[in-house]
Amino acid sequence: MNKTLLILSFFMTSLWVSAQTFTDKALQQSAIQLNTVNTEGDYDKLFKKFTETNTSEQSKAFYYAAVSMYLKAELLSKNPNESFIESNAIAAKYALAIPLSEQDPQEINILKGLITLQILQSGKHKNPVKGEQDLSGYILKSESDPNNPRLAILKAKLAEKSGNKSEAEIQYQKAKVGLETAPGWGNQLIPKN
Repeated sequence: MNKTLLILSFFMTSLWVSAQTFTDKALQQSAIQLNTVNTEGDYDKLFKKFTETNTSEQSKAFYYAAVSMYLKAELLSKNPNESFIESNAIAAKYALAIPLSEQDPQEINILKGLITLQILQSGKHKNPVKGEQDLSGYILKSESDPNNPRLAILKAKLAEKSGNKSEAEIQYQKAKVGLETAPGWGNQLIPKN
């Protein structure tokens, strides 16, 4: 009897490990898709994948869920409506739910900065003064790697907001080069000339 239970437990454990490996791979493959999708529906599908994926890297799944909603809101930012506000709020909710100790805190702070800047630029922030303070804090916390391409994107968008087009262009070029050498999401945020 004990031998049968032992064999059964090994079998169940191997199935669980196999399933976990599959979902971790699915998470990484879905993250790669962030640079190729370009419709609201595609971002919604990715968000659903990230939030429903059973993975050992739950903080990464939350991070990419927040990224997908941020990018959806960015797509909708040309005409900020209820869907834009909802997508931005969901992105913020998931970004805030990521424990800083479980993933790269710099990337999380950059994402929080991008989300905050996005809602500030739309004029829909409930407390713009606090939003500006939060944004400054996120940038300050992200400065440990000044070559991060998403930090360059955040700085470029901030420079655009303040009307400094030459600084924005410099930062976008820095981001473009950075994304070529260290790929990740963000290509769709760089204006095409």
